[in-house]
Amino acid sequence: MTDAKRPVKLSCRNLWKVFGGSAEDFMRRHKGDASAEALAEARLIGAVRRASIDVHEGEIFIVMGLSGSGKSTLLRCLSRLIEPTYGEVEFDGRDLLKASEAELIEIRRHKMGMVFQHFALLPHLTVLENVAFPLSVQGVPKAQQTKRAKAMVDLVGLKGREHHYPRELSGGQQQRVGIARSLAVEPEIWFLDEPFSALDPLIRREMQSELMRLQNVLKKTIVFITHDFDEAIRLADRIAIMKDGEIIQIGAPEELVLNPATDYVAEFTRDVNRAKVMSAQSLMTRGKTHQHHAGKVEAKAKIETFAADIVAAKAPFAVVDGKGDLLGEIAPQAVIDLLAGRKAKELRP
Repeated sequence: MTDAKRPVKLSCRNLWKVFGGSAEDFMRRHKGDASAEALAEARLIGAVRRASIDVHEGEIFIVMGLSGSGKSTLLRCLSRLIEPTYGEVEFDGRDLLKASEAELIEIRRHKMGMVFQHFALLPHLTVLENVAFPLSVQGVPKAQQTKRAKAMVDLVGLKGREHHYPRELSGGQQQRVGIARSLAVEPEIWFLDEPFSALDPLIRREMQSELMRLQNVLKKTIVFITHDFDEAIRLADRIAIMKDGEIIQIGAPEELVLNPATDYVAEFTRDVNRAKVMSAQSLMTRGKTHQHHAGKVEAKAKIETFAADIVAAKAPFAVVDGKGDLLGEIAPQAVIDLLAGRKAKELRP
């Protein structure tokens, strides 16, 4: 299902988080539109400015930017862990900013899952007890807690370690416990704030693979924060790039690389391995000009997944849609040019 056909699960409009005295009065006076100069003159900090996004049901929506860009503050505003200064936030069509404290607690307990960079496991509880903890807070009967917690422990690959304590686990295993705990309440939306950034590179890649495996099974709506573009392009359906509290561009990874909206986005994506981002469709020529194709690939297949095969074959591959119908063909030379580092705009037919 395309994004256009997916229901919007979470959205915000003209969202601001301004730090400093009388920030709410300042934003009201400026009617939700203040310049950087006006903020500086008032000695206020615009951590999030003019943010508007739609997160569709079942997608991984990644917010990224450099340190201090406002990405984690945006996530906390979307979940109301901190109060926005101005703007709108809707969850399932409901104005989240009008929810009472009691209503918000219930929403967080039953509909939102959260995983942060620091695992925050309770050291005196076992793996199973840590995973069951949010269910105990909900007042779920003990037998149901245990059954659900065991299922989540199995889901994240920790079967056999149910009775271990956090100190007895590796960093990657501890993060799996955090993921299992957040999933125990069966959340409708999952907020992940740089969950893998404290892990070693090999473990980090393993956890990225684990997240993709879980997503294939669970189809969660995910808002994921990272500063790592390689991580973003591996996981994301769409990416929002932030700078100085503002969202500069939103799009699929391939779109950001091929059509950067600003020089900042172009620079941000300049060193990206394009073979990981670009699809067969982006390099193909439409129609069929060769009688023989050495193989075929789906239009959405990334270049890196078949580059070695097409170069070795020294013959074009057919490019097909999800039904197997021919869309066009891709030549070995186009792939070689991409791997050699020619600019994206030169690669498009």
